[in-house]
Amino acid sequence: MKIATVDLIKKIDEAASQVYGIPRLILMENAAQAIKIVVDQEFGIKGLDAVVLAGPGNNGGDGLAAARLLHTYGADVEILIFTSPEKFRNEAKINLEMIKKLGLKIHHIEDSSKIPELLVNKDLIIDALFGTGLNREVKGIYKDAIDTLNSMYIPILSVDIPSGINGDTGQIMGTAVYADITVTFGLPKPGHFLFPGADHTGRLYLSYLTYPLKLLMNDSISIELNKPSLLPPRTRDTHKGDYGRCLFIGGSRRYMGAPYLASYSYLLTGGGMSYLATVESIIHHIAQKASEIIQIPLRENAEGFISDENIDVLMKEAERMDFIVIGPGLGLHKSTERLFVELLKNIEKPVLIDGDGLTMLANHKDLIKEHSEQIVLTPHTGEMSRLIGMNIEDIKRDRLNIVKRFSTKYRVYLVLKGANTIIGYPDGMLYINTTGNPGMATAGSGDILAGMIPAFYCQGMDLGEAVQTGVFMHGLAGDIAALKYGEEGVTASRIMKNIHKAFQYLYDNYEEIMETSYYSIYVI
Repeated sequence: MKIATVDLIKKIDEAASQVYGIPRLILMENAAQAIKIVVDQEFGIKGLDAVVLAGPGNNGGDGLAAARLLHTYGADVEILIFTSPEKFRNEAKINLEMIKKLGLKIHHIEDSSKIPELLVNKDLIIDALFGTGLNREVKGIYKDAIDTLNSMYIPILSVDIPSGINGDTGQIMGTAVYADITVTFGLPKPGHFLFPGADHTGRLYLSYLTYPLKLLMNDSISIELNKPSLLPPRTRDTHKGDYGRCLFIGGSRRYMGAPYLASYSYLLTGGGMSYLATVESIIHHIAQKASEIIQIPLRENAEGFISDENIDVLMKEAERMDFIVIGPGLGLHKSTERLFVELLKNIEKPVLIDGDGLTMLANHKDLIKEHSEQIVLTPHTGEMSRLIGMNIEDIKRDRLNIVKRFSTKYRVYLVLKGANTIIGYPDGMLYINTTGNPGMATAGSGDILAGMIPAFYCQGMDLGEAVQTGVFMHGLAGDIAALKYGEEGVTASRIMKNIHKAFQYLYDNYEEIMETSYYSIYVI
């Protein structure tokens, strides 16, 4: 499913009108029909007592057109407008005039204290105050109206996007409606899936209206929802080497869990042979937990970190590998950083860098461009902050653009973990992932992802597919764990133990997942 930025959907709207000759009034009527269909499906129309809050722009016009249709099909509908009727323009004005002629009750709100009494005992509130183009903070009577809506125990349907949510970033512009249902048009917007906007969207319905599909499916659209790929089937005449050799370099005397989780998750995701190069002092602990991992003991310094004396050993091991993972539990030490730099300079294999490797990379980003093979980076927001020298809160406000700039500048696959995880391709494509839950914000969760991505690559996917599928399946395993244990009970070990169930779910429900983007969106 492609996703349109606010600017892009405006261009699509203009092209539909100017190039294809589709009147905007027809598009507004299509939007109203979509709202009517969803209202009928969710609540039933006949006898419904509804109220529409309409702003003066196109979003308000959609709401007014929907009010007219709902009235025609048997609903009792009232309209609240928050500006002078003379300020309505074009198609919104035409629909307002039709509403007046039908005799629907219109309330011109100048005093916010009157809003609660006009909403009480209603069956449904339709929020058509602001659309996706909102770029300023909501204030005054509009803020009062939104805050009142959120205080009422009445279902809310938002038109296009919950009022107060920035369509491109998902940020709250002062205040925002908490919708139970959102009906959007043409294509979904980033703000529907990026938090906190995703928490306000509720159940999301999409109508293509009568936009030409050529506009909606254009290859130039560079944002999509993340989708998994299916692994190629295994042949009966096969052996472990056919599914890849991956070398994990990490761990230290203090950090035993991260390298174990990464290297064992690789095997649980179907990877053939998992090699763990770590300090001698922890190898026997990891071997007791997972004897299937092939251990490569390394010299450690006095503080218990991997010493740079191991460079020759690791380079020799890397030669026979298909993929290298550097960073889980590596720790931060000057000696280890020297080792990290030499490895990145000289290893000629695809590399995934995670954990402490990302912190070290912050001082050596030019090495990324010099690396001869593809690179995957998997930072959480804090690690991303160190990589680019930007405040965490500023990153959260502009995650899509930050991922795109970094992934294209350094020609890497960038996985910015969080709600929701964003994947950036070297060519500028972006994918927003919809699996996962807050319970996955737990120690070791990211290490599992560092093992899953190379497993998909080593089983025959290209690296982009492996990154997308790994991120999707990692979140899906976490969702299955949350169903069993609750979000508070999700641990890295429980995520890892549910990887096989994630595979089962994927294969049993693949068509449905592809159609609904993992229950995130329903096409009308």
